[in-house]
This record gives sequence, structure tokens and C-alpha cells, in this order.
Amino acid sequence: MNQDTIVALATGGTGALSVIRISGRESKSIVQAYFSKNIGAMPTHSVRYGLFKDECQEPLDEVLVTFFAHGKSFTGEETIEIHCHGSSYIQQSILQALINRGARLAEPGEFTQRAFINGKLDLSQAEAVADLIASQSKQSHVMALNQLRGSFSHELISLREKLIEFASLIELELDFGEEDVAFADRSALINLVNEVLVKIQRLVNSFALGNAMKEGVPVAIVGAPNAGKSSLLNALIGEDRAIVSEIAGTTRDVIEETININGILFRIMDTAGIRETTETIETLGIARTQERIVRSRMVLVISDAADKAQCERDEAWVQMLQKSHPDKAILLVLNKSDIAANIHLGDVQISALTGAGIETLTTSMSRCIQQDFDVNQETIVSNIRHLEALNQTLVALNAAKYGIEHEVPADLIAMDIRAAMRSLGNITGEIEMDADILGTIFSKFCIGK
Repeated sequence: MNQDTIVALATGGTGALSVIRISGRESKSIVQAYFSKNIGAMPTHSVRYGLFKDECQEPLDEVLVTFFAHGKSFTGEETIEIHCHGSSYIQQSILQALINRGARLAEPGEFTQRAFINGKLDLSQAEAVADLIASQSKQSHVMALNQLRGSFSHELISLREKLIEFASLIELELDFGEEDVAFADRSALINLVNEVLVKIQRLVNSFALGNAMKEGVPVAIVGAPNAGKSSLLNALIGEDRAIVSEIAGTTRDVIEETININGILFRIMDTAGIRETTETIETLGIARTQERIVRSRMVLVISDAADKAQCERDEAWVQMLQKSHPDKAILLVLNKSDIAANIHLGDVQISALTGAGIETLTTSMSRCIQQDFDVNQETIVSNIRHLEALNQTLVALNAAKYGIEHEVPADLIAMDIRAAMRSLGNITGEIEMDADILGTIFSKFCIGK
């Protein structure tokens, strides 16, 4: 595969300009066949202006050609980028001309896969490229950029080095097994394993935050009819998206909107009010509300502050939800505080009508999601493949810890440590990866990246 010269459109949609990327050892010679200027001695990271000609050597477009030498490009291969006008006809004509000359249309993610194979990126950094392109909020952008810059890789390398140190001591004992020599202080080994376990566990715990920020945090607004759910949705997004009426049961289906709060993307869902009803359509809406509660990361239970009995029922419901869904952030939000300011229940008091307390609510929402994690300063895991590998590492390390504490033979402890090292290596691709696994990972990328 690496012997081929690949080409693809690197920009999407219609615009004033487009970029076509070609990578491989024949890049220069293929482009030269159609470019009006001599690029044979073109130095790396330089640009030439000229005409790109068609198969009949007739001018097709005025273009800029940027050259990156072998070892100096994103892929690590000789690479050329052609900056042309955004006409789909021009794009397709240039692509077809390059293919006719010997280039092959790149597969999804093949440029980034070559960067990984050629040692320009490790596997976790390569995956961060796709996350960076897909980021829709400041926090998801920060996570992807930090991972692309190697913060996650450096942390994993540090953990693996500790395990290598551990494994070397155990292996040394095996080499001198007949002499019954102990090179590794068991209490020191326990401390080392505990230190690594704490760090791995924190990475695992960060996934709930990372995945939520990557995909957008699903938030269900629930409560009794006329509590102000639709009014709250409108107040959060700043427009009249949901119908507000004094008639109970107005909302029959789930209405979903997105909002960016402190750099985190939230997907807010206004649901049908929960109450006893025989009306068929409303019953279906209530069933969907129950479904959204299960699928949400956060639940805002809206209660009418003017109805003390309802507030108390809602408070009991929140306690029940917290017990049955310990993985969710659940807030009791008292609405209509402008007409019932003496109710001292709930996590937040607001008035969706006047906007009072909305900022306090949004601050509480972002704090519940971030918890004690600092996205800007520490590694946040957002990739399910990474999570699975980290969980496998935990299993292996806990087995090693048990072995040390119960004087299990050193060769068995060494097997567990090697398993932990192998799981961490799977994340960065430091160990040999199955071609099918790599293909699955990079197939999720867009063509041209």
C-alpha cells in the first residue's frame, strides 16, 4: 500500500478555493506532467504559482503548488498540495488527470494512516485528528488538540515505563530463581502498582466527561405539565422554540436543541409532562419522556415553585431517580421563583419568564459534567477503544497486585504485568496492530484526511 501514490480532495463542500493533496514517491513527477512551472528542484515547504493543464495541455486553472519533501510532510512521504478554485469541474478534472498519470484515489483516513505507519503520529494522536475535525465546542476541541499534541501519549509512556521497571525486577528474580534471590521489595511493588492503578482509574473515570463533551451532553427536561419545561428550553436557547401554553399537555413529542455552555455542547430535550392521562397521543409523549431519561447524561426536573405539594413530590422523585440512575447528574430546578420566592427546596431556583437564576443553572450544569476534571490541564479520555484498553489494564494490574499480596509465583505476576503493558501499548500502537483493526479505525475518517 505504501508504494502507491495517493490523491484526494482535502477540502469539502463548495467554496472559493479547494485543496487537492497527493502523497507518495511519485508525487512530483505526476504533478509535473500538468504544471507549467518546473518543480524538480523545488525545496520543501515552498510554493509555486502557475497553470495546471488538462490532458490536452490546455490551461485548466491558475493554481498554487506547495511541496513537502520526504520526511517533512504530514504523512512522512513526498507530498504536494494543489490549491485551485472551488469549481467542482476543476476539482474533478485535476483529480482525474492525476489518477490517469498513476495516482490512486485515497481511501478514508489513508493520509493519516500513512502518518501513523511512517512514525509521524502514534495511534492515539492519529485518532485525535478525526476528533479535531469533528469537534463542535471549545472543550471538545481542546481535548482533541491536547491528544494530537501528545499529552495522552506522554502520560501512557510514563505509566508504561513504571511497569517496565516493575517487570524488569520480576524478570530478574526469575533469572535467579534457583538462588532464591528477591530483587524486588514487595511493599515497594505494591506502592508502584497502586500508583499506576490510581492514574489509570482516573483516566477511566474521565471517559464519562470526555464522551459527553465529544458527542454533546444529552439533557432531558422533565416534570409535571405546566411546570415550565418549554419556557426553560426557550430561555436557555434564547428563542421561542417550544410552544408555551397554560393548557396542560401541550408538548406531545420531544423537542431537541443544542446550546454551548462554558465551551461544552449540551443537547437539550424538552419532553412531555408526566401525569396520569388517557389521551393516546399524550401517553405516547410521556413514554418517550421516560425513554429520554434513560438515554440522558443529565436530567433537569422542573417543578412549579408555586405548588409546594408538587415540589415535595418532585423532590421525592429526584431522590428516586438518583438512586436508580447513579451515573446521571440530576438537578431539581424550581421554576416561577418570581411568584413563589419562599420555597426553599431544589438545587436551583429560577424564573424562566424573567430569566432570573438561568445563569446559576447553566453554571451548575457545566460543573456537574466537568466535576473535578480540568479539561485544559489533564488528559480526558473520549475514545471507546481507549476506554476498553484501560479497563483491560486495570484487570491485569489488579491481578498483579493480588499476586504480590498473596505470594503468587513471580512468573505469573510477570504475565499480568506484561498484559497490562500490552493493553497500554494497544492505545498508542506501540505493539504490532492487526491490519483489520487499523482498517476499522481509519475507515471512520473522511476521505482526504
